[in-house]
Amino acid sequence: MKSAINAVVATKRNKQPRELAGMTLKVTEFVTASELASMMSVPVTDIIKACFALGMMVSINQRLDAETLAVIAEEYGFKVEFVGADVQEDMTSEADDEARITARPPIVTVMGHVDHGKTSLLDYIRKANVIAGEAGGITQHIGAYSVELESGKRITFLDTPGHEAFTAMRARGAQVTDLAIIVVAADDSVMPQTREAINHAQAAGVPMVFAFNKIDKPDANAEKIREQLSQMNILVEEWGGKFQTQEISAKKGQGIEQLLEKVLLEAELLDLKADPGKRAHGVVIESTLEQGRGYVTTLLVDSGTLRKGDIILAGQFSGRVRNMFNERGQAVLEAGPSTPVSILGLDGAPNAGDTFQIFEDDRDARTIATRRQQLQREQGIRTHKHITLDEIGRRLAIGDFKELNVIVKGDVDGSVEALTDSLLKLSTESIKVTVIHKAVGPIAESDVLLASASNAIIVGFQVRPTPGARKLAETEEIDIRLYSIIYDAINEIKAAMEGMLAPKEVEKVTGTAEVRDVFKISKVGTVAGCYVLDGKITRNNRVRLIRDGIVIYTGELADLKRFKDDVKEVTHGYECGLSIKNFNDIKVGDNVEAFVMEEVKRTLEG
Repeated sequence: MKSAINAVVATKRNKQPRELAGMTLKVTEFVTASELASMMSVPVTDIIKACFALGMMVSINQRLDAETLAVIAEEYGFKVEFVGADVQEDMTSEADDEARITARPPIVTVMGHVDHGKTSLLDYIRKANVIAGEAGGITQHIGAYSVELESGKRITFLDTPGHEAFTAMRARGAQVTDLAIIVVAADDSVMPQTREAINHAQAAGVPMVFAFNKIDKPDANAEKIREQLSQMNILVEEWGGKFQTQEISAKKGQGIEQLLEKVLLEAELLDLKADPGKRAHGVVIESTLEQGRGYVTTLLVDSGTLRKGDIILAGQFSGRVRNMFNERGQAVLEAGPSTPVSILGLDGAPNAGDTFQIFEDDRDARTIATRRQQLQREQGIRTHKHITLDEIGRRLAIGDFKELNVIVKGDVDGSVEALTDSLLKLSTESIKVTVIHKAVGPIAESDVLLASASNAIIVGFQVRPTPGARKLAETEEIDIRLYSIIYDAINEIKAAMEGMLAPKEVEKVTGTAEVRDVFKISKVGTVAGCYVLDGKITRNNRVRLIRDGIVIYTGELADLKRFKDDVKEVTHGYECGLSIKNFNDIKVGDNVEAFVMEEVKRTLEG
């Protein structure tokens, strides 16, 4: 393959600028032939010829896959490094000015198990009741709150949900944070979700402060929690380790001031600084589509200052900051480092965890956003995995393979992602769950049409279908399920999946009879005179003839009589005469067992 290209590029090698040789090209997969040519300072026709030598017919604007890019670049003496679209654009971000750098408030994530008091702790700190706005009293989204303490110092808090379905959101909380407060209820123990939170913080290299909550309860035992943490190789300061702890009561406010002092002490050790004078850069915390307002995006600025009117690029979307609000909904004009704000003005809902940048020219921002969207679509199409022979063989071997297609729509990206992950985990050997589409916003007609085409169900989390979508769903008979608590959705879909499983046939014995006498009747065969020991023998039962505990024959009843009359059933304590279809080897002392096969709903475990 290489020799085929050598002939094409030999004439160009001498003309190539010497200083370019050996350079590393940082490219995204699927750059066009034209873009690759301009990066390497060679005519695009040479790239087309090189592709032709590889057996590929390409045009100037055709995108090339990673393998082709690597082979062609190598022939021209370049190395190729593949980067994501975000990384490629971030290389142009503005550098800090040493003269402007100042200290910034720490970003603190509150993590821990569900119902251990994370939101109650934030409530006390913020003097506001966040719980009142949460469905079922459970935090569903990541909240970002900036709090000014009595000392004048500021701390930015991220409240991550503690329920196990929000693993992905909790992980993201640890990625954008400087410090983590791990809340553990002193009257409980270190739960699996608490261990997960600790692992996320350790993986992100984030210092942790442990808050032992509910210390006012009579059965609170902080020493037990310290012992359980030590079993995870986490030694607290009281036991000679490095992790600070504080016993608190979030309801009564006990120990919270000391906890915040310890957080600020950890923050001082980190020496957190930022340049507020440059263009803003940071992370998307949440994004949602609100009726009458459009796309509302919660951002956390990590450097620079975000101002109203700035041109912003966040993930695959761009726009101008039309309005900016703090976490209490008050309008603000600018947001400095470590400040969370909600903005209006983006033309879409970026994914939580995407970075955002500020541009001077809206054309540049739009161009990059369009390029990212194209790349995303291209990768979605090119990397779509088709079913393999091995997979077909495995499915045929299982025999009763089924697939549940789901479309997930939610109010915020974090919930959509968490619900999608939880649904995918429901997949079993018998049923595969496939999320064919997930997005932020109300359930639209396009979602119903997609569900109709792919035989899917639609799951809406904190959203409702539009009137047109509802009408279309009724016409197309598409199942739309709406939820406001995430584990209700998971449990109901699990139940639906159990309904999809083919029912198990379970045998139920209805009665047994003992053969007391045997009569041979010509043209009829062997008739057994029986006494019903228990249950009842019914005319349409299947029967099993048992001799000395061994099943001799299984079949159907030919006749069932009481005296000379045909009967439908004979109950225990009565005598009857019966004959078995196509079987005559009946002996005195045999047992006849009557049974029916009942269909029982299978569970995912069964």
